[in-house]
Amino acid sequence: MLAEFSTLDFNKVPSPCHLLHRGLLEKNLRILKDVQERSGAKILLALKGYAQFSEFKLINQYLAGTTASGIHEALLGYEEFGKEVHVYSPAFKDDELEHLLRIADHISFNSPSQWQRFKSRVQSAPRKVSCGLRVNPEYAEVEVELYNPCALGSRLGTPRSAIKDLADLDGLEGLHFHTMCQQNSDTLARTIPHFEEKFGDLIPKMKWVNFGGGHHITRADYDVELLVKTIRDFRKKWGEHIQIYLEPGEAIALGTGVLVSTVLDIVHNGRDIAILDTSATAHMPDTLEMPYRADIIGADHPGVKAHTYRLAATTCLAGDIIGDYSFDAPLKPGDKVVFLDMSHYTMVKNTTFNGINLPSIATYYPQTGEYKVVRKFGYADYKNKLS
Repeated sequence: MLAEFSTLDFNKVPSPCHLLHRGLLEKNLRILKDVQERSGAKILLALKGYAQFSEFKLINQYLAGTTASGIHEALLGYEEFGKEVHVYSPAFKDDELEHLLRIADHISFNSPSQWQRFKSRVQSAPRKVSCGLRVNPEYAEVEVELYNPCALGSRLGTPRSAIKDLADLDGLEGLHFHTMCQQNSDTLARTIPHFEEKFGDLIPKMKWVNFGGGHHITRADYDVELLVKTIRDFRKKWGEHIQIYLEPGEAIALGTGVLVSTVLDIVHNGRDIAILDTSATAHMPDTLEMPYRADIIGADHPGVKAHTYRLAATTCLAGDIIGDYSFDAPLKPGDKVVFLDMSHYTMVKNTTFNGINLPSIATYYPQTGEYKVVRKFGYADYKNKLS
């Protein structure tokens, strides 16, 4: 990724700006298409991870559809992507469900009680919607508790102990589990036996099983062959009639984009501090939540290179600090600071906190050398979310 971006002219786009490399996106999509063809699984784009809909016409040439966490994501997938629309939520409102029945192909309910509440409406809907239950295998290898869907007391998915009467599941056609976060296929291979142990009596009755997200399929060290084998083995054991779904978000956009920012000022208070036109809390919240350290083109850990700076934002939040980095040369106002791997879980989490502007969105086309600015934001975007 670094090689592809190090030669680009970042003065060609506004600042701050999410800049996508179309060639790297296509590279990821080819890997995902190969997994589908060889495993028989269908791969969905999880919109919670990546939702740059200006690229949907490209992505839908490779993937089977989109998966959403609510009505707005579902509508975006329906309107802009086409193909299959899958939806899951910890709980649906009545009006949301009515709307989803008009656009969704699959709906995964979080509990038997939600299914029982909406079952008659689903079955009387004018179009066929395949429904499933999200289950909790009570096994995960996610280290950061904030991102662990199977943490003790999790609201996400039904544990086996909560299924009191199998009759409550009548009419459901699928099972959905999501236990992973940024992990390799060996984690999935170790997870499936726990799923089978707790829900194996239900699997043969199903038309589909959704293995959820968190699969880092396009990462350089990802074991694609093990993933293909794991899916094939599951279908061989439980029936070729069962359609397997995967719904990664990060894997689509992993390594495909950067966040371009600009140094506005340098101040000193016990250390050198570079104030940027981007924000940790508003533009890259994982740096505070996870915590996550973003790589920067031409920078390293503090003290490694000659000049170390704390990178901070223009918001009034005292803790809006991106981190400490070192550079070969002193930073000065106007210099570009480019954060790597900023396509996934960045655009979808951006906010206008403190009135800070949202980063523009642009795409670079390597075949032509074109930089296309897809969207700029301004005061109206801040004002219109308020009243």
